[in-house]
Amino acid sequence: MKSLERALENFLFASRWLLAPFYVGLVFCLLFLLFKAGQEMIHFAAVVPTAKESDVILGVLTLIDLTFTGSLIVIVIFSGYENFVSKIDIGEHKDWPEWMGKIDFTGLKLKLLSSIVAISAIQLLKAFMDLKNLSDRELMWYVGIHMVFVISGILMAWTDKISADAKPH
Repeated sequence: MKSLERALENFLFASRWLLAPFYVGLVFCLLFLLFKAGQEMIHFAAVVPTAKESDVILGVLTLIDLTFTGSLIVIVIFSGYENFVSKIDIGEHKDWPEWMGKIDFTGLKLKLLSSIVAISAIQLLKAFMDLKNLSDRELMWYVGIHMVFVISGILMAWTDKISADAKPH
């Protein structure tokens, strides 16, 4: 019976590798996002000479939004892989970011949600910059959705703090 239990545990432990293709898929998503950022940059560069100040700000915010989204994908790839699949052997790599390998699942959740809040804030700012083309109802939805993300982030951080404080030290 003990050998059956051990075999089952080994099988379940090995199943974590089924997540690896998801992380590879996210690398491709990062490439797609890079392509979209390139398109956006070409479009932005073409209209800058004749654009109004607000249009330039909107273009910059769009590029920041794409950058935040790309950063979010990188955080998910590395932290998720290290938390759920396998540790990455960085060896002597001098460019290895200090945070990688140190984010646990709680930190990953909070980084994800704070990135989503930042992306949502940029979308909301873009909406505010384009008020003349938005209805009150659309603007209300932007604000409401952003507030849901903000409140969710606060509640998640609060519950993680309560959970950490409840653990015996």
